[in-house]
Amino acid sequence: MAPKKDTKGGASKAPAKAPKKKEGGGGKAKKKKWSKGKVRDKLNNLVLFDKATYEKLLKEVPSYKLITPSVVSERLKVRGSLARRALEELLQKGLIRRVVKHSAQQIYTRTTKADEVAAAAAAP
Repeated sequence: MAPKKDTKGGASKAPAKAPKKKEGGGGKAKKKKWSKGKVRDKLNNLVLFDKATYEKLLKEVPSYKLITPSVVSERLKVRGSLARRALEELLQKGLIRRVVKHSAQQIYTRTTKADEVAAAAAAP
């Protein structure tokens, strides 16, 4: 006689099909993919001043609190070499004042009323 089937609806004693595990230790691992590195956007800065940029230089730059070639280059979208020459020109005109002169970096600031009075007193 055949064994009776369980009619109570309980869990079957036979295990459910488990996914087969791959035999063998490591097998073939995926090769590491090297990243290409961070890509910087190409700057398209001006090499020479156009009229609008030059007027902006004369108008806005003397009002900055901290003036360096890198700040001028970034805000006006001009090359660093052009920014250095422009700051020398503003210094000659007396629109800005040099704070520190170093071979690598020059720092300028805006000219204040006290600076103008001191320069006028020293000039005669």
